Amino acid sequence: MLESIHSPADLRKLQRGDLPRLAADVRQCVLDNVSQTGGHLSSNLGTVELTVALHYVFNTPEDRIVWDVGHQTYPHKILTGRRERMPTLRQLGGLSGFPRRDESEYDTFGTAHSSTSISAALGMAIAARQKGESRHAIAVIGDGAMTAGMAFEAMNNAGIEDCKLLVILNDNDMSISPPVGALNRYLAQLMSGSFYSTAKNMGKNVLKGAPPLFELAKRFEQHAKGMVVPATMFEQFGFNYIGPIDGHDLDSLIPTLENIKHLKGPQFLHVITKKGQGYKLAEDDPVNYHGPGKFDPKVGLVPAATPPKPSFMHIFGRWLCDMAAADQRLVGITPAMREGSGMVEFHKRFPDRYYDVGIAEQHAVTFAAGLACEGLKPVVAIYSTFLQRGYDQLIHDVALQNLPVVFALDRAGLVGADGATHAGAYDIAYLRCIPNVSVACPSDERECRLLLSTAYAQNHPGAVRYPRGAGVGVDAGSDLETLPFGKAEVRRQGQGLCILAFGTLLYPALAVAEKLNATVVNMRWAKPLDTEMLLQMAAGHERFVTLEDACVMGGAGSAVGEFMQKADILKPLLSLGLPDEFVEHGDPAKLMALHGLDATGIERSILQKWPSSISKA
Repeated sequence: MLESIHSPADLRKLQRGDLPRLAADVRQCVLDNVSQTGGHLSSNLGTVELTVALHYVFNTPEDRIVWDVGHQTYPHKILTGRRERMPTLRQLGGLSGFPRRDESEYDTFGTAHSSTSISAALGMAIAARQKGESRHAIAVIGDGAMTAGMAFEAMNNAGIEDCKLLVILNDNDMSISPPVGALNRYLAQLMSGSFYSTAKNMGKNVLKGAPPLFELAKRFEQHAKGMVVPATMFEQFGFNYIGPIDGHDLDSLIPTLENIKHLKGPQFLHVITKKGQGYKLAEDDPVNYHGPGKFDPKVGLVPAATPPKPSFMHIFGRWLCDMAAADQRLVGITPAMREGSGMVEFHKRFPDRYYDVGIAEQHAVTFAAGLACEGLKPVVAIYSTFLQRGYDQLIHDVALQNLPVVFALDRAGLVGADGATHAGAYDIAYLRCIPNVSVACPSDERECRLLLSTAYAQNHPGAVRYPRGAGVGVDAGSDLETLPFGKAEVRRQGQGLCILAFGTLLYPALAVAEKLNATVVNMRWAKPLDTEMLLQMAAGHERFVTLEDACVMGGAGSAVGEFMQKADILKPLLSLGLPDEFVEHGDPAKLMALHGLDATGIERSILQKWPSSISKA
């Protein structure tokens, strides 16, 4: 059946009774493709029926659907003309793992970070009203994403607007890590809300023949709803609350959505779904099946025959536990990324010093500032791109008050299959311009641990940026030694050309230096720069190259250029890094080569810049 569906228009021609079979085909298509390409699995298996129902009831793309975070949109892609391209998912030149406006007219808004859907959908709904167009805007948001302040800011705005906005809360009691907080506990009451369900059914079914009693039952239902479910909270925002309903039951979803189409004003539909639905292994372990690599669906995930090299994330997790054992002041903070940031073991060993604040990056940063004010030593484990969401708090609440908060920036540089939305290309540029903040760039596993200890030892804010995945395989050690703050080291002595390497590009720099007989300096710090080292190198070298796996504009190379200008060092400088464009998804090694940041590309750029001045060794 799925092979006959090339667009939602084809879907809408089907009989209602055919839809469960179609949903089963879509679910199998998701499983078959993700097992071959890797990607998000549990979340997509959980939204199959909801996706089918939305495209069946609403006139997409005329009616707009905005998928919050967007990692649950594989069924949406399959049903909107991209089924045959699913084998290219998250690969260079292939389909994105998230919605993209330039990929399909059905992807009405690009999403990959959480809690943006209601704001975007409200903008679309009001634009339709302002233009005199009769169409709906639908935001599909998870219960984890509902913990973010931005979602409530949007609802506060939406509640006073007369527009065709539908917010669907996809409640699967699971975001990436299990969701936390008072709001989540409140929503979780619905899972056992038999009291409300019984009262509602009694009022509508048993007493329908007696009008006075039926009216009394309706008032009782409204009162019970306010006590047992969050309807009152959402209705106070100006929404008409509907639900909860089974998000896997098409016979519930479709009539409900059809009725909602004819209601006026902002609507809030609460659906209950299960991550991994239809694939038992993912149902039982939605965390590990959230974003698996390639696997055999018949067997499931199996441990690798040989243990992989420890990733930078694991190096951080071990360091965090070791430092916490040594210093009672340490507290660890994550904005809903316990697994992704390597904090599972820390949570087990130090539960009283572990804080998952939910998908609330702004709060995470200011919460850390408050802890630091009282003499504690907060370590915020956060992705490079997620810290962007707490930038004002970083400046106003941490840096301005010069508080000793350590930011462990995971996913610095290119991240591969997740693409531009998750690539940590801008952290050096956006951090180094903030007074009081230091920025460390470890080159390997050992240096990552050493620089984390060094940043922790400071009495001011500091960030340590490290990439996704493993390094070159250097033993990280188990001590808590530190390195000299703000100091670089010479890793190879050459002549004429000096390569200043920031972070993991040290190793391709060393390979290039062997061919060009260049000096290589492991800079270690993007801020503060080791200016004494730069002056020393300037005295003995004619040309300079800077390397960073971050944006060139405003980055570490810019910092070197600014210093050289200030110090009246008139030496040629070539800054290599990521270009002034968003780098798309694909294999990280291929992307680095594509942008000239592998050893071959670095050598090529140097020889093109100075073709007659650089001689190979």
